[in-house]
Amino acid sequence: MKNQTRAYIYAGLTILFWGTSASAFKIGLRYIDYFQLLFIATSTAIVFLFLVLLFQKRLNTLINQSRKDLRHSMLLGFLNPFLYYTILFIAYSMLAAQVAQALNFVWPIALVLLSIPILKQKLELKSAFALIISFIGVVLISSQGNITNFEFSNPLGLILALSTSIVWALFWLYNVRDERDEIVKLFLNFLFAMLFVFTTTIIFSDLRSINFKGLLAGIYIGLFEMGITFVIWLKALKIAGRTDKIGNLIYLTPFCSLIFIGLILNEKIYITTLFGLILIVTGIFVQQMKKKSYEKEFH
Repeated sequence: MKNQTRAYIYAGLTILFWGTSASAFKIGLRYIDYFQLLFIATSTAIVFLFLVLLFQKRLNTLINQSRKDLRHSMLLGFLNPFLYYTILFIAYSMLAAQVAQALNFVWPIALVLLSIPILKQKLELKSAFALIISFIGVVLISSQGNITNFEFSNPLGLILALSTSIVWALFWLYNVRDERDEIVKLFLNFLFAMLFVFTTTIIFSDLRSINFKGLLAGIYIGLFEMGITFVIWLKALKIAGRTDKIGNLIYLTPFCSLIFIGLILNEKIYITTLFGLILIVTGIFVQQMKKKSYEKEFH
């Protein structure tokens, strides 16, 4: 089997697994709170990633980290998974899954906005046009199917869902300059994040009240949202002849997610959610029509 074919298979599995995440979040939140869910998922991801490093004989790389590297990992771990997933799970507890997952997907647009103050980039006309297209998509999704009588039924949930994109974009900007091994970085991020996750769970929740169904949901999220899927995605990008073609496939994920949300959660998919997602993805593609200058700086 050719590498490019294998890359497409890995990318397809990535889309499939990440497409189930929104449904898994909602199911988990039926049985346990967001702090408990994050604790279980983070613990599972740590164990899995450690086993990957052990199997690939990269523990020496893990051990030989400088103090600067460890401090950087602590910062990244605070951003993701701790802050990112804490806000995301709270947003999912407030909103319909289709709304939360769609608004969470605007991070490439947040990345463009944050590159202005952080990387001192100018906002080009093309980028401004892309932002307007995506913003209209956000408005459509936020209407939650009621565009003719528009009102924000849960403004806090909407704000939280959108803010996850800002957190993820910040994480991306600080992570992309770090040239360490990706699996090592991810493991250390989760390991340091556990300090924050465990502390907040002890203060604001109760680990003794976790039930079996909630435990299973957390383990699934730790494996197929945070662990296995990320490793598969890295593998797809590594063996692909054309990483741009593989990379663009990831934009199928929110549409795949809508299918699972409809089938598993029995949510009625709003037409505004579908068209809103199409507009957001269109805006992202418009923005990516020309290679961005901050990408040139990183590569």
